[in-house]
Amino acid sequence: MLPLNFSTDPYPTVAKYQQLVLQLQGQIEAEIWLPGERLPSLREQASRSGLSLMTVMHAYQVLESQGWIVARPQSGYYVASRPEILTQSLAQQKVQLAETMDINAFIFEVLQACRDASIIPFGSAFPDPELFPQRQLMRALNNVSHHLQPRDAINNLPPGNEALRKIIAQRYAQQGITVSPDEIVITNGAMEALNLSLQAVTEPGDWVVIENPAFYGALQAIERLKLKAIAIATDPQHGMDFDELRQALERWPVRACWLMTNQQNPVGFTLSKEKKQQLVQLLAVHQVTLIEDDVYNELYFGAEKPLPARAFDHHGNVLHCSSFSKNLVAGFRVGWVAAGKQALRIQHLQLMSTLSTSAPMQLALANYLATRRYDQHLRQLRQVLEQRKNLARQSLKRHLPAQARINDSRGGYFLWIELPKQVNTTELYYRALAQHISIAPGGMFSSGGQYANYFRFNAAWPWGEAQEAAVATLGGLIAAML
Repeated sequence: MLPLNFSTDPYPTVAKYQQLVLQLQGQIEAEIWLPGERLPSLREQASRSGLSLMTVMHAYQVLESQGWIVARPQSGYYVASRPEILTQSLAQQKVQLAETMDINAFIFEVLQACRDASIIPFGSAFPDPELFPQRQLMRALNNVSHHLQPRDAINNLPPGNEALRKIIAQRYAQQGITVSPDEIVITNGAMEALNLSLQAVTEPGDWVVIENPAFYGALQAIERLKLKAIAIATDPQHGMDFDELRQALERWPVRACWLMTNQQNPVGFTLSKEKKQQLVQLLAVHQVTLIEDDVYNELYFGAEKPLPARAFDHHGNVLHCSSFSKNLVAGFRVGWVAAGKQALRIQHLQLMSTLSTSAPMQLALANYLATRRYDQHLRQLRQVLEQRKNLARQSLKRHLPAQARINDSRGGYFLWIELPKQVNTTELYYRALAQHISIAPGGMFSSGGQYANYFRFNAAWPWGEAQEAAVATLGGLIAAML
């Protein structure tokens, strides 16, 4: 650990806590402390620097508020990831219109490739299933299977299992959000929640606002429902350009807006509390429904869980969709939508399509969540994901060309990577696949052929020699394309 020397004061007019702030900032910028590394404890820092415990605590709090470090409960302070500045918000057209979508076939191809066990799954959309409490969940499923009654299939029809809906409502309440169990509809994963929500508020030919780049599920849903898209460019750190959004709402008869407000896929940004408030107010003025895709809301790094935009909705204009697939168990396929006044409409649509979510899976989740082990699991999951993201980021920095830029974020498990413009990542995808490596090329996330020199990287998997070698191979393939 590096001691801080205050005997020769380089900042004679600066308070002592500010001196410590400046010195640690300098050390982090010099990569003496790398993202994910643990800083000396408060007492260790006080002992080494000769400062009081309160002074060190004040300095650490300032560094945390500025995003330089993060606190982990009962673990200490760690260096936070520092996102690089990408050029996409300037390089891409601000608003793109798409009256038809034709992207589903390519998305299917990329996702299917990740099923091959011999492939290094950097292109996968899912976290490592070994991170989930499989044994406890199977025990819960076994428990409920012994007590299944003939009426359970009927009792778990839409809107879904009552106990599970009540537990979800209680988790909203923990963030100060009042959501009645009666307005929650349990679905077959978040994708059904999102698709049913979009279908409930639109008709074929309607305009829908999406992000650019966007989660490919939104592109697929628009294609399937024969809707038209207004894709608005997003900044890698701050999200959608709201001036462009306002102009689009004034110019076109927009019916819905599908956005990811926390840990956006693929870029990774989380909208600030102020921007979420502004978004909800703007859409309310134009009577546009917000379909909030919030599947990564539990995968934040740091001490405070970000609020969803739903927290600022006072008019019933936000349909909040999430699931347990990305943070607890993928195979159960259990999601939900807090649908408000659209709850009955969404139940009718669900009955006409998939009928209902699996009754045993709903019962097993309710059984597991009642044990209160979920939050302990989430704390451990977030710590592992943060460590693996840092390892992946450091490996990419070692092996990718110096021109590559990596947009990291304080949460989730994706990295969004910009390569020099002459590198087409769809071509890179095919070259990497021949080497048994998968990536998610930027073309998956836009209908207009944009982001051809970007790709998404899944950092949720264990890191070892095979992953390091795969990143080295990627770096070699990119260098050859340059």
